[in-house]
Amino acid sequence: MPYTDHLEPVLDDVLGAILDHPMVEGLGDGSLDEEPFKQWVRQDYVYLIEYNRVFALGAAKAPDLERMSTFATLLEETINTEMDLHRSYAAEFGITEKELEATTPTPTTRAYTDFLVRTASHGSFGDLVAALLPCMWGFHETGVRLDERGRPDDDRYAQWIDTYASEEFATLTTWCRNLMDEVAAGASTDDRERYRDLFATSARYEYLFWDAAWQQEDWPV
Repeated sequence: MPYTDHLEPVLDDVLGAILDHPMVEGLGDGSLDEEPFKQWVRQDYVYLIEYNRVFALGAAKAPDLERMSTFATLLEETINTEMDLHRSYAAEFGITEKELEATTPTPTTRAYTDFLVRTASHGSFGDLVAALLPCMWGFHETGVRLDERGRPDDDRYAQWIDTYASEEFATLTTWCRNLMDEVAAGASTDDRERYRDLFATSARYEYLFWDAAWQQEDWPV
């Protein structure tokens, strides 16, 4: 039984809460007010900057050239392609590049990205993969399940669903799941338990990231 099959119930629990969240429900049916989503877009841009650091550390810690190459490619494509697309997408909501660059991370964004970068910096290659996986896997499953409910009338929200429900993102998710399975296959019981804990923490942060945008979270002082 692949290791990620054991992680699936953890993801499903969190994913159920994500899909029931008013932020995600509104995204799916097109009724979501722009302001929470604008916050999500701005915070996701900040998140991607730190996510790139995790890819860089993945390349540095990769045990072989093939995996090193994959992480280096992900880093290059995210910086030079995905972030350009993100800027274009943000512009559809009236968010300028200057506003994106000036975004201050909310407490949740700071906590989540600090957790990812700290895990990638100080943990093993397996720890890094376990912490990375919920973002890819969770976004793909969210996109697929929202797509199954039907496209929203708002093309901007439909575009979000199309992106994460796409075959391209499915391929990326499968790659990361397979990598987790490969790493876990040769790991000790203690390592596999630690991977599960890291996976669960990242998955919970995925929920909190949505909720923070919905609540319009900001620093209180």
